[in-house]
Amino acid sequence: MRKADHIRGKVSQLPHKPGVYLMKDRLGTVIYVGKARDLRKRVSQYFHPSRRMGWDLKFRALVDSIADFDVHVVRGEPEALLLEGRLIKQYKPRYNVSFRDDKRFLMLKVNLNDPIPRFTLTRLKIDDGARYFGPFPGGGALRRTLNLVRHKFSLRGCRPLTPGEHDYKHCLYAHIKVCTAPCVEKVTREQYRMQVENACDFLAGQCKEMLAELESQMAEASAELDFERAAALRDQIEDLRGTTRKTTRYRRLPHQLPVAVNPDEDLLELAKVLTLPVPPACIEGFDISNISGTFMVASMVVFRNGRPSAANYRRYKMKGVASQDDFACMAEAVERRYRRVIREGRPLPDLILIDGGKGQLNMALAELKKLGLGHIPAIGLAKEFEEIHRPSVREPLRLDESSGALKLLQRVRDESHRFANSFNAELRIRKISESILDEFPGIGTSRKSALLKHFGSLQRLRKASPEEIAQVPRFGKKSADALCEFLRARD
Repeated sequence: MRKADHIRGKVSQLPHKPGVYLMKDRLGTVIYVGKARDLRKRVSQYFHPSRRMGWDLKFRALVDSIADFDVHVVRGEPEALLLEGRLIKQYKPRYNVSFRDDKRFLMLKVNLNDPIPRFTLTRLKIDDGARYFGPFPGGGALRRTLNLVRHKFSLRGCRPLTPGEHDYKHCLYAHIKVCTAPCVEKVTREQYRMQVENACDFLAGQCKEMLAELESQMAEASAELDFERAAALRDQIEDLRGTTRKTTRYRRLPHQLPVAVNPDEDLLELAKVLTLPVPPACIEGFDISNISGTFMVASMVVFRNGRPSAANYRRYKMKGVASQDDFACMAEAVERRYRRVIREGRPLPDLILIDGGKGQLNMALAELKKLGLGHIPAIGLAKEFEEIHRPSVREPLRLDESSGALKLLQRVRDESHRFANSFNAELRIRKISESILDEFPGIGTSRKSALLKHFGSLQRLRKASPEEIAQVPRFGKKSADALCEFLRARD
């Protein structure tokens, strides 16, 4: 069956319901994830020849690469948005721009085991015994609903984990009668806990009475021609409905991305287009990642027989590059990699792939020549037009988008890009963790290093009990208790 007939047949069977669609190339790789109010109408738009004239180059390349697609039907647009973001983070499709970072949707968190529980906003769900609500697609609606809940149930909005007399003196919420002030025992902690539990039931969907009350007030305001107040109440109702609407919990798709359909054929084609004597059994790919000249890192990935060999991946923090310079970073990464290979007597690759154009490739070639490895074939793959740059050849090589050789090079390039970006993100998170610990009074470099070495990350440190922290060298029970309270107050 032809590709076009197969796709048309699948499109004709799609329902007129909201959902998420995943576009795949001939290798089964997810290249784009999108959401739709009407799946059949939205997906069919990709395959109307009459619309082709209005497409830009990127969208045309996407459509030409589509060989198949999958869909997930959901109950509404908010769920479609949440699922779309989750799948984009999972697959990191090359044609998606939004949601590819590590930012997540907001959730509401409350830990009923705290001395005086409070609701906080978070983007990370961890196993800490707390109760979570969400995620929510609309941050503004969530914040407005949380404010409404605090006023309805007289809940505190102050930051300290255990507020005391001093905090109460400066507490606006208590003075305007929004909070029942359990910190100074205006109500007992058991009574306040009941208030929080009632708020949890409300957020879980038990809000019919309040919705009916707000709708009655809106109708009354409209009858009195007070349209501004009616509009404000209407917005409150929409925020409340959107926030308390139950959403479906999704599991990961049982889908494994194949490396290639026919890796042997792709390698033969690659050897032919690059005029190599034999197919390259070992390909090593390099990429650079940085943010405005900070956290400069490089990655090296290995593909053996067309398949990734993750055990042989390597990553590098730049040591000799002071400013943002991708060329110098590429030179340093190549030099460090193959100097060590020579020193340890390890086998050399059959092909080196550089993520970039002529500039990055020439820097890599210069380092290889210095090391006496100028005989190893090396090429560059530029992202914008998918051009292959070769040494001593002025004009870049452009392969057909359906070429198996190009798809293989793209997988090596994309994997090196992903590996470099993940290392960059890891360093940024580590730096953020360190900066938070810097705010803790009396902590020095050695104690901070001991904490991070013992627990591995700030997330694990947050989960630790005072007794576990006290086991770290130079941390006693008093310091451990203070640190626990400090971290919880900044959760």
